[in-house]
This record gives sequence, structure tokens and C-alpha cells, in this order.
Amino acid sequence: MVTYVPTSNIFAAPIARGVTGGNMRGNATSVYFLAVTALAGVLAPVARSQQMSNFDRDRALQMLDEVAKDVRKHYYDPKFHGVDWDSKAAEAKNKIKKETSLNMALAHIAAALASLDDSHTFFLPPPRPYRHDYGFQMEMIGNQCYVSRVRPESDAEAQGVKPGDEVLAIEGYVPDRQNLWKIDYRFKLLRPQPDLQVTLRDPAGRQRQVVVKAKIVNLKRLIDLAGGSGDTDFWGLVREEENQQHRMRVRSNSLGDELLVAKLPAFFFDQQEVDSLIDKARKHQALILDLRGNPGGAVETLKYLLGGVFEKEVKIGNRVGRKELKPEIAKSRGRNIFIGKIIVLVDSESASASELFARIVQLEKRGIVIGDRSAGSVMEAKRYSYQAGQDIVVFYGASITESDLIMADEKSLEHTGVTPDEVVLPSAADLASGRDPVLEYAAGRLGVKLTPEDAGKMFPFEWPPQ
Repeated sequence: MVTYVPTSNIFAAPIARGVTGGNMRGNATSVYFLAVTALAGVLAPVARSQQMSNFDRDRALQMLDEVAKDVRKHYYDPKFHGVDWDSKAAEAKNKIKKETSLNMALAHIAAALASLDDSHTFFLPPPRPYRHDYGFQMEMIGNQCYVSRVRPESDAEAQGVKPGDEVLAIEGYVPDRQNLWKIDYRFKLLRPQPDLQVTLRDPAGRQRQVVVKAKIVNLKRLIDLAGGSGDTDFWGLVREEENQQHRMRVRSNSLGDELLVAKLPAFFFDQQEVDSLIDKARKHQALILDLRGNPGGAVETLKYLLGGVFEKEVKIGNRVGRKELKPEIAKSRGRNIFIGKIIVLVDSESASASELFARIVQLEKRGIVIGDRSAGSVMEAKRYSYQAGQDIVVFYGASITESDLIMADEKSLEHTGVTPDEVVLPSAADLASGRDPVLEYAAGRLGVKLTPEDAGKMFPFEWPPQ
């Protein structure tokens, strides 16, 4: 999915304003970072510059060393796609030794991993002691980038940013399908900024530049998990996790006996939820699985869902790694499956497990896929967690690809994605008005009438709390 861009272009070097510019991704990468829980923040608030102490430099070098060793040991390709990994790690080490900014030191670690050009191998920096939100989201539709959502009462809304605006540039980067993930990672996770300069073009063709201020909510620098009963930091983390699980829940709507439409935000739900969804679907003649914006998730969840819609055992793919690996197989639920018609909806934000599901439906001729070409971010990776310090602990991590998946057509989806059987895209005017012509079209293919306006209201978007 990710084409490597030299360190000086994205991860490490400051970006000059006024240069034709780039993009940040709205949803697809965020799910990878859900499990990173802060016990202590080590990065200064975004509005302040930060000089790096020798203590911080040593800590950054420790992070690099830990991550580099696990990449060397576990990365699925022992030749690292032709990259001299030891040289890349040594280069990052030398840069960190000369660095004056902790943010930049972490950027050098991220750049080293980005050199592998692998959608599932990346650095997870320590969480910051604040929440940071630019107030709008974007996505690729076809080969253009559009604002898809604007948070109510945000500065983005105040500056006139609206769904349907085409994004021409962000802070010196032109958005495209290759750099979208990296730019989002840079602006939202690795080195968030107090504001962004954005060049937009509205549906009428008028071009303008706006500076959007981020909303920054400071959090505790130290979180005490050993406190007593009551409203402790521990229970605050529990509530945050519960809120996240609520947003990731499976939602569905019946359109008579003919059709069930299900929205799957991510592949992070258990077999009981899959069973419940399949039981609902069996009461209908057809099922639309909306995987748009779904960044993937757990392989086991993918297996559960496939097992609920196939009468036979289905091979997800052969796993290619450093050693011989067993193929990924999804076993059928037998008599308790859904046997009706299936349509799968995907878009440029559909990644990983959602792409695999859509492609298997195509290859096995179980249904049709409608929408936009998917992300092309399909590997099997393991998340490695680390910590630095004893009394005050800093958590960080890395996602490292441990196998590629070769499907029944002997091809990998990495960098290519799933091309829908029928390409249907929303227009800028559709985004602006909240219409969903893709879901409308899919329902029509199954003989169910649904207006694009009603389709757009079926699964209201839920903003995470600030």
C-alpha cells in the first residue's frame, strides 16, 4: 500500500508551507494504535518546541535498538526487500545521536521502518499527554482526495471546511493513494501540529487556502493504575476502552424480509457477534456487508465471518514467511450459515481483513463487490510491545509483518487492493449533502428501493470524544 518516500520528504524533515502539498488519512491507520495505552507521556505538548536531553536521547536509542532487533529477527522477508536493514538502523542511530529534538528522533525510527515499504510494518511511538484533533477527515475517492466529514463546532467548521471539498494540498504534500497513509501518520501520530494549512476546491470549482487549528486537550502526564477505588486513572482507561468498543460495534438495518444491511467498522468482534449477525441475515433473502472505512483487524474474526457465509471450507491464502507456515483456512458453520445473496461494499479505506473478505467473495463467486478500489494493505503482522523505565514507565511498540498472504489466484493484495466488480463512487455533491449513492445502488441490484438520502442516514457517523 505504501510507496517509500525518502526520509527528508515525510518523516523527519520539517515541511515548508506554501509548497504544493499532501494528505492525511482519516480512519484506516487509527485502529492499529488502539492498544497503545499511556502510563506516562514523554512528548511535550504540540504547541511547544522541545529540546532533547541526553536522557531522552538514550531512551530514543533504546527504542531504536529494541525495534531494530525484532525486525531483524521476525520480519517475514529475510532479505528485507533488498534493503540493508543493518545499515538503515545504523543510519537512524547516527541521526539520533546528532538530533536536538525528541520528536525528530522518533521520526528517524519511523523512517527506518518505512524504508521496508510495507503497510503493516511501522513504529508506534509513545502516546502523548494530550488528545489532538484537526476536526475533519478525508479519504481518497477514485484518484482524488475529498473531505468526508467535519466535526461540529470545530475550527475546521468555523473555517468553512465542508464535506465534498477536494483536498489539493496539506502542508506541502499533494494527496494520492500512495502517500496518504504516511502523511496521516506523520501529522496525526508521529509529529502532530497545532494547525494545518490546507488547500481546498469546493464543488463549484472555487479554490482557497485555510489554516485549521487543532483542538488540543491536555491529559495527565502520569497515569496512576494503583490508586484506590472510585474515579481512578484505571477506570478512566476502562471507560475509554468501552467507548471505543461501542464505536466499533456491528450495526445492522433490515429493509423488509428482502435485505439486511450490516455495517462492520473493523474486524474486532468475537464469534458471538458474528453468530448474531448471521442469525439475523438468515431471516432475509440478501445481505449487504458494508466494509467501507474498515481498516481490518483480527484474522480469527475474518475466519468467523467467512465461516458464516460459505457452505465449504475456504482457504484465505497461503502464508509466506521465513519458515514454512500453514495456510489460513476458514471452516464453514455447516447448517447454520447464510445462503442468500451477498454484496460487499469497499472503498479506499477498506484494508487488510476487509480486503481479504471482499476478494474471497469474488474468487469463490459467492457474491459481488461494489464501490472503490481498496487500500492494498494486506499482510499478517504481529504487534510488539515495549516499555522503557521502571518507576515511570513509557510504553511504545512496533507492528512487524510476519507473513505475506498469497490468495487462490496466486497473487498478493499488497499494493494492489481489490478492484470492485462494479465501480460506484460518490460525487463531491453527494458528500456535501450526506447522500450515499453506493449503498443505494447496491440495494437496487438486489431489487430493493432505497433513496441515496435514506442510505446516507442509515448508519450515522459517531465522532470519538475529545
